[in-house]
Amino acid sequence: MKWLFLFIAVILFYLWFKGKKQTKFKADQDSKIKTKQTKITEPEAIVQCQYCQLHLPLSEAIKREDRYYCSNDHVSLLDRKGWLGAADWRLSPNQDQRPEGLGPELAVIHHISLPPGGFQNQPCTHFVIDFFQNQLDSTLHPYFAQIANQKVSSHFLISRTGQLIQLVSTKNKAWHAGLSSFEGREKCNDFSIGIELEGDGEHPFEEIQYQMLMQLSSTLELAYPNIQFVGHSDIAPNRKTDPGIQFDWKKFQDKSGITTTKFPFGLNSR
Repeated sequence: MKWLFLFIAVILFYLWFKGKKQTKFKADQDSKIKTKQTKITEPEAIVQCQYCQLHLPLSEAIKREDRYYCSNDHVSLLDRKGWLGAADWRLSPNQDQRPEGLGPELAVIHHISLPPGGFQNQPCTHFVIDFFQNQLDSTLHPYFAQIANQKVSSHFLISRTGQLIQLVSTKNKAWHAGLSSFEGREKCNDFSIGIELEGDGEHPFEEIQYQMLMQLSSTLELAYPNIQFVGHSDIAPNRKTDPGIQFDWKKFQDKSGITTTKFPFGLNSR
């Protein structure tokens, strides 16, 4: 009788163990199927190209900051709102609309350094961006206190390292030229694009700045075929000297391939 109970106990243990094993196997299989189904059915995120509005999978998109593009060609173009994909966008409040019917006809080249010459010892581009965004801390340098109440901006800024920053859409008017005149037409802000090169007029500009300026000018020419290139001193000769004697107009023209007819003030440094 004892052996019979022992035999029955062994049989029951075997059935219990087998059932437990089958349950675990079924659970593992269900988990694998569920995981596989999740991978198959979970849709990939879809994003929109900033330039052409094409919808595409996230894995196929080119990301620039928090924007997406479907191709490198579209990254390098101005979109319908006047923003360049290849630039870092840092919106300036110092802007307004262009007069009706007017678009960019001039690209005005400037230089800026905050503090003056400060880029020689440390990165200072962020001070320029802060200035254009009305966020410059006037306590950080005596010169900053002198310009604290000024409200200015530019469409583009090219840093000493070649970083390209856009602060105002080319569709809008930036506050960069001030009192100015071109071929008898005043208020050059109305029909121009401002390009600031980080520099002080006393030190040569960096090679990478010319390269970035060349790329930018090609983009602007494509969008605005009749655009001409001038210096701030050309349109405000009694007030301004930038981009200054250190800016090599001939090098800029050679690198960009822009026809000399689009340099109404010539190619001599000034």
